[in-house]
Amino acid sequence: MSRYTGPRLRIMRRLGVSLPGLAQKEPTRQYPPGQHGPTMRRGKVSDYGMRLKETQKVRYHYGLRERQLRRVIKQAIRSKQASDEKLLELLERRLDNLVFRSGLARSNRAARQMVNHSHVLVNGKRANIPSMVLNPGDVITIKENSTWNNNLDKEGAYPAHSMPIPGFLNVEEGPGKIEVTRLPQADEVPLSVDAIQVIERYSGRV
Repeated sequence: MSRYTGPRLRIMRRLGVSLPGLAQKEPTRQYPPGQHGPTMRRGKVSDYGMRLKETQKVRYHYGLRERQLRRVIKQAIRSKQASDEKLLELLERRLDNLVFRSGLARSNRAARQMVNHSHVLVNGKRANIPSMVLNPGDVITIKENSTWNNNLDKEGAYPAHSMPIPGFLNVEEGPGKIEVTRLPQADEVPLSVDAIQVIERYSGRV
């Protein structure tokens, strides 16, 4: 399944939840999209439908393809931690997500583009793999001659969104240096999601 590039607010309306990694704006229409959206009732959802919905929340928020999410779930299931907590921890430790959570980018999509275009350094070395998982002690900086620095120098350009910077990140010297201080906790994820449902959807398939 390919990565979604269509209207972002439409997805949030369909799922009935905010997805800060997809878009900072909130839908003005609080009902599903489509001709019958205003009169459509959100009825009881089947177990399959619930698992699919929770999976889509994760995919759209973090900007993942199906196989990418499946790979992370496989890691989470094999770990010694509770698989649902490990899943969220691994997703939060992705380089593109950390760039987003630090306030350098408005969304995970923008953060991924920033990483892909080699604007970011990790521990002083070029890092252009968005799925790279960082550890406590790792430091993110922006390449010195990056055009992204010009954007950040503009008044009001940083942080790029209004979300608070999470406790597992330490931002020094404005946006110039971001350190991962510890592993993220499940309650620090800015997304209302039942990760157990996501794990159950893939049980036996990874």
